[in-house]
Amino acid sequence: MALISIDELKPLPPQPRFALFALGFRPFFLGAGVFAVLLVGLWLAMLGGHLSLALPLSSIQWHAHEMLFGFVGAVVGGFLLTAVRNWTGLETPSGIPLAALFLLWLSARILPFVPGVPLPVYSLVDLALFPALTLAIARPILRAKQLRNAAFPVMLGMLTLANLLVHLQWLGLTDTASLGLPLATYMIVLMMVVMGGRVIPGFTDGKLRTQAKRWKAIEWLAPATTLATLAGVLFMPLSYFTALVAALACIVHAVRLTGWYTSKYWSVPLLWVLHLGYAWIVLGFLLTALSAMEWISPALAVHAYTAGAMGTLTLGMMARVSLGHTGRMLEPGTLVAVSFALITLGAALRVLGPLAFADAYSSLVSTSGLLWIAAFAIFAGIYAPILMQSRVDGKPG
Repeated sequence: MALISIDELKPLPPQPRFALFALGFRPFFLGAGVFAVLLVGLWLAMLGGHLSLALPLSSIQWHAHEMLFGFVGAVVGGFLLTAVRNWTGLETPSGIPLAALFLLWLSARILPFVPGVPLPVYSLVDLALFPALTLAIARPILRAKQLRNAAFPVMLGMLTLANLLVHLQWLGLTDTASLGLPLATYMIVLMMVVMGGRVIPGFTDGKLRTQAKRWKAIEWLAPATTLATLAGVLFMPLSYFTALVAALACIVHAVRLTGWYTSKYWSVPLLWVLHLGYAWIVLGFLLTALSAMEWISPALAVHAYTAGAMGTLTLGMMARVSLGHTGRMLEPGTLVAVSFALITLGAALRVLGPLAFADAYSSLVSTSGLLWIAAFAIFAGIYAPILMQSRVDGKPG
């Protein structure tokens, strides 16, 4: 189900010109855009030995954690708070409650760099966000009796569990970060699979008046093979089973993506960026299968999902949703289209570059990071006023 027009809902009270906390996508998309720049910039500084964390955390695990729970967590929160309101016609947090949720997210991003903060305090703050988001979207979904959307609170609950597994290791209580991080990765991939199946063909058909091909078996197999691959990666990462289910997932998702294809979308940046983003999921499953056979590094598969699918799809979705839900035409402009190209090129260098130029690994990582920074800097610079100001059509939201 695609996002519907906010005009179809019971209207919100009139909003002031400063509307950052009028609806969930506004603060969280802005925070995600700015943090995407800072996150990778800080990571490159750490790789160069110029920066360290104030808390006793593994820098590699911090980077992975912040990519999944910080950056992507903000996009997921903003998207679901907005989408659930549209799906159900019921309110999700706005105003002060939304500002409190955003402050909770922001505090968790800052605390690792604040000297003297006890590690348990950081863990409590960081662990609080996803349960709060789960409650915020579960209540309207249950009240509206929308069982079709009940999977999203469940997936947020699994992200809470994954985050807990990472923090328990940081607190010295367990050795479970190696389970928590892949669990979070595949839960986010599953979200992209479920939501992508709704919005990508829907947006494409709505814009181009085409008709995407859908097969019932493929629609069932897409999430099923994603979960099967998760089970393999968690419990049998180097096995024929994991290679087999990941290869099957690759085929299933490739068939699904092929059914949505039309050459017409190459002239529409807000569409091709979403199709390319989903293509990174297909490649991620292929690389997972190869890594399960120990033919390539598992890190390449991970970055196909993160730098590739998550980076590209989040940028494309934030660009589109922000325009549509502020009353603007769905025409992002040349610079935003450039940002889509930059994020795609950066992901290609990070994932495919090491396969061809292993000796240039450090340079590839740095260049990819700089392209990522440039892409999200463009987004943040262009969309900050859009996200902070009221709708151009004078309507609330």
